[in-house]
Amino acid sequence: MAPSPVPAPGHPTGQAPGHASGHTSGAGIAFPRAARPAELPAVHGALLCVALPALAVCAEHGQLTGEGAEGVYDAGRRLLSRCVLRVAGREPVPLQGRMVASDRAAFLGALRVPGDAGPDPALTVERTRSADGAERITLRSAAARPLRFPVEVALGTDLADLGAVASGRTGPELAATVHGTGLRWTGGDGRSVAVTADPPPTDSLAAAGVLRWEAELAPRGTFTIRLRLRGESAARPAASTGVGSGRPGGHLLAEARAEGDDPGPGELLRTSVEDLRSLLQRDPAHPADVYLAAGVPWRCGPVTSEALWAARMALPLGTRLAATTLRALGRTQLSGGGAEAGRLQGALRDAGPHLPPRCTGIEATLAFPAVLAEARRWGLPATDLEELLPVAERCLDWLRRTTGRGGFVPDPGPAGPWRAETQAHAHRAALLGADLLDGCGRPGADALRDLARTLRERFRREFWLDDPAGGRPAAARASDGRTWPQLGGWAAHLLDTGLLGGGRYAPGLLDRTETEQVARLLGTPVLDSGWGLRSLGTKEPGHNPFGHRAGAVRVHETAVAVAGLAAAGHEKEAASLLRGLLDAAEAFTHRLPEMYAGEQRTAGGRPVPHPAACRPAAVAAAGAIQALLALVGVRPDAPGRSVSVHPVASAPLGAISLSGLVVDGEPFAVRVSRLGLGMVEEAAEGLQLGV
Repeated sequence: MAPSPVPAPGHPTGQAPGHASGHTSGAGIAFPRAARPAELPAVHGALLCVALPALAVCAEHGQLTGEGAEGVYDAGRRLLSRCVLRVAGREPVPLQGRMVASDRAAFLGALRVPGDAGPDPALTVERTRSADGAERITLRSAAARPLRFPVEVALGTDLADLGAVASGRTGPELAATVHGTGLRWTGGDGRSVAVTADPPPTDSLAAAGVLRWEAELAPRGTFTIRLRLRGESAARPAASTGVGSGRPGGHLLAEARAEGDDPGPGELLRTSVEDLRSLLQRDPAHPADVYLAAGVPWRCGPVTSEALWAARMALPLGTRLAATTLRALGRTQLSGGGAEAGRLQGALRDAGPHLPPRCTGIEATLAFPAVLAEARRWGLPATDLEELLPVAERCLDWLRRTTGRGGFVPDPGPAGPWRAETQAHAHRAALLGADLLDGCGRPGADALRDLARTLRERFRREFWLDDPAGGRPAAARASDGRTWPQLGGWAAHLLDTGLLGGGRYAPGLLDRTETEQVARLLGTPVLDSGWGLRSLGTKEPGHNPFGHRAGAVRVHETAVAVAGLAAAGHEKEAASLLRGLLDAAEAFTHRLPEMYAGEQRTAGGRPVPHPAACRPAAVAAAGAIQALLALVGVRPDAPGRSVSVHPVASAPLGAISLSGLVVDGEPFAVRVSRLGLGMVEEAAEGLQLGV
């Protein structure tokens, strides 16, 4: 199903490409499909500078032309859509555009100046642009003579909402007025934005939206212009208030580092942590609660299930993000005495060509107690646990009531169907929820374990499809016995069981033989593209390498598969998917998009981007962290005062060390040798260490 126009930060909804929207404001509610929207502007070739709520979308040439999504945004409002530089009446020849940090891009261009005799340019143009629109333009001369020429910057804005930009419904540019050392624009709703320049321009032409200087460069000299952008009531990004800083235990995300024989993991980990920090945003009504935007530019709305998955995968960087995300999601919990009481709210999302949209509220409800239980194992403070436990208990009560009616957790509505992926989430929630209740001295753990056992037995009986090749799990099943046999990356969730006390993994829905078969299927070229795991196998009807749930590589699912395969002992398949993910990350300059095309890898080839994919995306950045941590297999049990490491014995990336992690609120570091032997090098005092 095609996406609905995606709102800006602070808008009441927010969907990803390929997703359908729905309303979830109350119990017993209908979940309608959304109308087909306009096509999203392509952003796969853009450089995105992010420090939410600030965002700059730039083409590699560095000019802001106002085309597509280009521009500087604050809280979802486009403050500047056009910033075009001309030197001596000409635009510089673009040579290079690159990200230098998650919130900053640099551009390099060149120009021949009047009097140059040959083809060599004597003038280079260096530009840096930040997420908040601040820009530095430096003209650098290599000429042996003085130069004098006019420099112009043409500016414009429509003050459009990001949702309007996404749907192609922006209005005309606004008229400018001269304002101090620059220009100012005011919209019909009273919102305004101003650009100021240093040094002050020689001329300010409001009618044309142009600032002009007469640049004089000494031999081999420079001339620099600084532009500042100021909008109405611009909020500061979360990182600038200390939220995103990196001291373990004192801030949201630790400064994790990786070093080893292969430099790729280090670059990927560094970039992923930077991207997660850039995606932090506050709940406007509850500023103490910070959570991750699902992705930019299209998905910066309220807290989503993806924010919770990302917080779970980022637990090795500390538990505070998980706590604040859980708190924000907990406020969406439905109350009252109806059948839906205890469920978290969430939109419908596209599930591919074979199944109806899935409910992210159900996904979040099942994830909530599991993430809280694992956060406790990583060292969640008792005060956070005490506050969040009642919400988790209500989620578990909803799970018990729901499975009691039909044995499985259905999709919304009376017709189902029952999805295999949802049953895996329900099974994990029951087992980790039981562990949580036991650890907190709360009743109900035995009933949850009975629920998990019944679910496990029935799932193996009703979802496993036998065939001459060894069988496969069904993607979904209807109450009348009809099954959906399509194989895809969703099967990775059947291997994701979660951590219990003592560093043990919870049992899975599948038995050992079935687990081995799923591992084999995940490792075949039908699903493993060479760049990661396809969301739908190449032999399935409806396969589309660009389909969000129909064949594209989804980084989140690939990371789940790597971690699940490694934990189950299927190192060959885990290593293949991990290597594909690392190679794809290198092609994307280590900033992984949420998805990319599931084209088969060929010699000398590169992964093909998806034109509407968010980049950075929370689950992609956090998924990279989870996949790398799977190499060392850190298994914490802070309540039990222990931590163990179970590295992948084959050491597919050679020697590697990870430092700057957080276990039980203190720094944690681990090293794995080329022989696959793990050693804890730093840990909280008093933790019992094991391998």
